[in-house]
Amino acid sequence: MLEHEIKNKVLTIGNRKGQTVYYAYPKSQQKLTNDMVVERIVRETSLSEGDVKNALVSLSNVVCDALQLGMSVDLAELGSFRLVVPSKMMDTPAEVTVKDALRLRKLSSRPSRRCAMPPMR
Repeated sequence: MLEHEIKNKVLTIGNRKGQTVYYAYPKSQQKLTNDMVVERIVRETSLSEGDVKNALVSLSNVVCDALQLGMSVDLAELGSFRLVVPSKMMDTPAEVTVKDALRLRKLSSRPSRRCAMPPMR
């Protein structure tokens, strides 16, 4: 379950400028390390530790290669991943270059229904 705490801040712009608003902020979660993932997969399958590590490295290579080519990646029960690269608005077509127009890329994920987060209570 995703735990959260309630935080507040004073808005500095917009229609509600100066108003104190409250929002949910996720509490720090523990981390499942790569070694922990490998150990669990070994326990739940007939694969050896080396097989699991090789499979994870290969999966990483395949996903990274696909994302660098601009492809989205469907990982079945885990969900899908794609790169999102927003562009700045430029005044002329000549100004639209990869160096000047594209912003920092982000990895977007869409979890499968199985992995989707349950609603907060």
